[in-house]
Amino acid sequence: MTRNHRFPDGFLTLVVFLHLAVTALHGRAHVGAVVPVSTVSNIFIFSVIIAAPLAGVAILWFLSIEGGAWLLALSLAASFVFGVVNHFVLDSPDHVAHIAAQWKLLFGATAVLLALTEALGSGLAFWRATHVRVS
Repeated sequence: MTRNHRFPDGFLTLVVFLHLAVTALHGRAHVGAVVPVSTVSNIFIFSVIIAAPLAGVAILWFLSIEGGAWLLALSLAASFVFGVVNHFVLDSPDHVAHIAAQWKLLFGATAVLLALTEALGSGLAFWRATHVRVS
């Protein structure tokens, strides 16, 4: 019996797409709650939180397991730090405690789910990047 050596890549890809779905829901909560996002934050969101994981998955599957895993590990770790700092640490309009009541549940739940998917994804990607099987 042979084991599928790409199973971790499939699971990591699933986590990335789950993360992107949660990101979309969180973006909807931002719009609904009228939470302002700076230009610099928007650039970070689109490049590091959205585009880099998608590029990482493409690289993981089509170019280099190690290269894709490292891009995923770094982008998801950076996303985790950005989200935790902005949603739970800094006293700003983006903090979960300052969200309008009708959006608080969706905003807070997606902020937590983002942190969980980013932590899981970055941890798995770091593991994958350092455990690439050489054939």
